Amino acid sequence: MYAILEHGNKQYLISKGKIIFLDKINCNIEKIIYLKKVLFLSYKDKIYIGNPIVKNVIVKIKIIKHGRNKKIKIIKFHRRKHHLKTQGHRQWYTQIKVLKIEINKI
Repeated sequence: MYAILEHGNKQYLISKGKIIFLDKINCNIEKIIYLKKVLFLSYKDKIYIGNPIVKNVIVKIKIIKHGRNKKIKIIKFHRRKHHLKTQGHRQWYTQIKVLKIEINKI
């Protein structure tokens, strides 16, 4: 069984036991939360496609840790104008583990 989950305008392919990185969720470590935006579900050789989400499906996840990605450089440059601007950015993330994909009355 696997599903496609939407979180923060991004889509993630998930299955039970998979560890993924999401945009930062403001919750404590080791907390269990439920996500309801499931766009696609494959269950017992059947496919369920949401319009826009699949109803009665909830994903149970556990927060493992919070952190920041590697720094990326942003460079803005205009030739012949004496303009060069550099900037760095480190994106916050939350590492989660998918505990269970719960299905109610499909």
